[in-house]
Amino acid sequence: MRLGVNIDHVATLRQARKTFEPSPVFAALIAQQAGADQITLHLREDRRHIQDRDLELIKELVNLPVNLEMAPTQEMREIALRVKPSRITLVPERRQEITTEGGLNVPEMMDFLRSYLKPFKEKKIEVSLFIEPNVDHVRASKDVGADAVELHTGRYANLWKEGNKLLIKEEIERIKRAGMEAKSLGLKVYAGHGLTYQNVGEFVTELKGVVEELNVGHSIISNAVIFGLERAVKEFLHLIRG
Repeated sequence: MRLGVNIDHVATLRQARKTFEPSPVFAALIAQQAGADQITLHLREDRRHIQDRDLELIKELVNLPVNLEMAPTQEMREIALRVKPSRITLVPERRQEITTEGGLNVPEMMDFLRSYLKPFKEKKIEVSLFIEPNVDHVRASKDVGADAVELHTGRYANLWKEGNKLLIKEEIERIKRAGMEAKSLGLKVYAGHGLTYQNVGEFVTELKGVVEELNVGHSIISNAVIFGLERAVKEFLHLIRG
């Protein structure tokens, strides 16, 4: 199972003082050195953490695939088509949210998304949609032309904190059904949101062979503040592979 390291919260710390450090670019290079398979970053409309220049420098300097999370807006499409990341992941975005709160409602956006995604398909940029683990949303993602889906694991993470084993099992099965449906349709299957050093072991055990990549940010960066980023990345990789 591959690991995409999301470096947004390195930029969050920098933007708290509107200064030049810590550098998300340096963080991406350290994650690369530690064995990460991909760098993920979310260029939000309000620029609360990652800035345009961060994206440009990471794309230029890091020798890993770059996964750009972005809202499906005209501004973000223009930026992505100019920078040409390896992948775009379309996510819903609200100004008042602390972090992404759920998946795209693809069935309600199908005509818009078909049109929106055409330039990315022409430029051979992989398109992933961040969705709830719902079979209908998986099928809609295929219909609009996505190459992959990233299944939202926030509910699993919340249930794990509550310790309700029955509901955790049900949610894992829901994610598995959505993932298997995606694979049957020829879509790549990724997952992320709220995954931590504590809850990822069970997730990987149950979904190995279905989910091929995890995108993890907050937990890794939180541990990096205490232990250092290289160690934090290596320890997470050990949990999902070792």
